[in-house]
Amino acid sequence: MKKSMKSLLGVFCAALLMLTGCGQTANHPTTASSDEPLKVVATTTMLADLARNIGGEYANVSALMGPGIDPHLYQASAGDVSLMQQADVVIYNGLHLEGKMGEIFQSLSTRGDHVICIENGLEPSQLLSAEGSSDIPDPHIWFDVSLWKSAAQTVADGLSKADSAHTDTYQANMKTYLTELEELDAYIHSRAEEIPQQQRVLVTAHDAFQYFGRAYGFEVKGLQGISTDAEAGTADVSTLADFIVERKIKAIFVESSVPPKTIQALQAAIRAKGFESVIGGELYSDSLGDAEAGTDTYITSFKANIDTIVDALK
Repeated sequence: MKKSMKSLLGVFCAALLMLTGCGQTANHPTTASSDEPLKVVATTTMLADLARNIGGEYANVSALMGPGIDPHLYQASAGDVSLMQQADVVIYNGLHLEGKMGEIFQSLSTRGDHVICIENGLEPSQLLSAEGSSDIPDPHIWFDVSLWKSAAQTVADGLSKADSAHTDTYQANMKTYLTELEELDAYIHSRAEEIPQQQRVLVTAHDAFQYFGRAYGFEVKGLQGISTDAEAGTADVSTLADFIVERKIKAIFVESSVPPKTIQALQAAIRAKGFESVIGGELYSDSLGDAEAGTDTYITSFKANIDTIVDALK
């Protein structure tokens, strides 16, 4: 049934008020009936893919951010807020990944079981912190498959609470997906072992791969901090260039969601010091790839990443 113009205007105004922190959270829509899929809104491409795998036919999933979008810098529009207000379930990462949207999630949190925060399903002992700051968590948890398995459980439990009629399906889908994640984990370990331990050094545009490094035995160096809000200065570039020359690292990597200029500046600094390090390829960091490249799922993007890293460093 089409909404009246008055109703549409009310939703738009409510969204604008929420963006300024002055509005009240809209009433949560009734949970979807047994023959109607849940309306699920996820912030990132990774979470949208996870929700589709767990929700299956009973979840109609939308992602606020598309491929190549940086969640650290993303600012929700009035339309985004309206979309979240009208959803049955909202899923977000937490750990300050969606750094510009904190007030919106705080407002939505009054909806209880219908807002799923992945952070809440993780133990603090599993988390890493930003280099030099124990108070700032590293949000890039999807780069450790074991943590993404915990995220799958969190999403399955959240969807089950929002739509108890299909709990068995959500839990079964989750178990099937966990098997696929275990296969992915084994593949990553197998490919990583093709590189001698001392050569497993991953240099990227920003510090998004620390969980990957911990899980798969790589030393990771990011030119920027864990958030792309931080900017790399000339001293940062020079220091990292010295490290690369000293360790004779053959390849450095750009990221799909970060402009390549910082890595290109690093490559120039390395060359000025008399060493050549190639750009080994583009990695998917804060978003998945797209269907055209065949990397529009978590599993295909992660496989593409490990293949790019290993092939370049070998």
